[in-house]
Amino acid sequence: MQFNIRHLFCALEIRKHANLSEAARHVHLTQSALTQSIRKLEKSIGVALFTRATTGMFVTPEGEIFLNRFERGFAYIENFANTLFNADRSARLMFLRGISARQLAALIQVVEHQSYTAASRVMGLTQPTLHRTIKELETLCCQNLFTRSPTGVEGTWRARQLSRHAGLYFAELQQGLDELQELAGSGHGSLRIGSLPLTRTRIIPNAVLKLTELAPQAYISIVDGPYEEQLHALLHGQIDILVGALRFPPLSDEITQHHLFNDNLSLVFRHGHPMATQSSLSEADWSSLQWIVPKTGTPARAIFGELFSNMQLPAPTDIIECSSLVATRALLINSDRAALLPARQVEVDVQAGLLAVSPLDLGDPVRKIGYTLRKGWTPTRLQASFLTILEQSTR
Repeated sequence: MQFNIRHLFCALEIRKHANLSEAARHVHLTQSALTQSIRKLEKSIGVALFTRATTGMFVTPEGEIFLNRFERGFAYIENFANTLFNADRSARLMFLRGISARQLAALIQVVEHQSYTAASRVMGLTQPTLHRTIKELETLCCQNLFTRSPTGVEGTWRARQLSRHAGLYFAELQQGLDELQELAGSGHGSLRIGSLPLTRTRIIPNAVLKLTELAPQAYISIVDGPYEEQLHALLHGQIDILVGALRFPPLSDEITQHHLFNDNLSLVFRHGHPMATQSSLSEADWSSLQWIVPKTGTPARAIFGELFSNMQLPAPTDIIECSSLVATRALLINSDRAALLPARQVEVDVQAGLLAVSPLDLGDPVRKIGYTLRKGWTPTRLQASFLTILEQSTR
C-alpha cells in the first residue's frame, strides 16, 4: 500500500484543473511524464482515476473517493510538518515534496521494533537500504530521529510523533481502498476492533457475526490487550474502534467516547462455592476471602478498593493481580477465590455450570461501557454498519 506520494499529488492537480497541460505546468513535469505517473498510479490502485476526453481529464467516482482519502491522510503529514518547521516555509516545502511512502513505513517499523535488524526483516529490505532510507528522512526533517540504546535504537519524540501521523496516513489510504471495494460491490472491506474484557465474550463476537452476514468477504480483526496498549493502537491507526469500559476523564484529547450502556460489577465464584448463593456476607466472610483482582489503574481495581473502604475494612492482602480473563476464569474454577467481574462477562461460564454470580448487591458505581474513536475519523460503509449493529445489540 505504499503508493507514490508524488504521483498522488499529480492526480490532485489534474482533478483540480481537469486539464493535463495545466496540471503539468503546476507540478513542473512534461505532459508525457505526468501521463505516465497517472497510469502507474491507476495500475497500483487497480481503478481508473480519470476519464479522458478531448475537453480534458475528469475525475471518476472511484478517483474522487480515493483522492479524498489521500487528502485526509496526508493532512496528518502536513500537520507534522507545520509543527516541525513552524515558520521555515522552504524547509517545510522540501519535506512535503521529498517525503516518500517507504520512508514513512520504515520509520513506523524502526520506532515499533526499536531495531534496524527486526525492521528490515519485516519490510523485506537489507539493513543498508533501511539505514539509507531513515537517513534520507532525517535529512528531510533536518534532525536525527533515533538514538542508540542498550537494546537497539530509540525514536526521539519527533520520530514517535511522525510515526503516529504516518500510521494515520496509511490507515486513511486503507479506508480508501476499502471504499473502492464497497463501490464495486465486492463485499470486501476491513475492520480492526480493539476489545476490552467485558465485550470479548459476547458483545463483540455477536456483532461481528451479524456483520459477516452482511459482508461475508470482509476482513475483520479482533485484538485484545490492556487499555493503554489498545489506546495507543487506536491513536496510531492500527485499530479502527476500541470497545469496552470508557475512561473518565478521557486519557487523550484525540478521542471521542460513545456510551452504549451502564454495567455493574458482581461477586463471582466457582460453581458450588459456599458463599455463591448468599445474599449477604458478614465482615468475617469478607475478611476471609482470597481475591483475584484487576491490575492497578483500571476502573474495576478502583471499585475494588472503594468497596472495602466503604465497609471500613482493611484492603485484602491475599490477592492475585490478573488482567487476563482466561487466567482469571481458570483461577476461579480451580479455587475458592473470588473476583469482581461484570455478570455479562462470565454468563457463558455460568450457563455451563462452571462459575456462579452472587446475588449480593455491592452498591458499586456503574461503569460506562461504549466505544472509542479517533477524533475526525470517518468510517467506511462496513465500519459504520458495525457501529450500527453494536448500538442496536446493546440498546
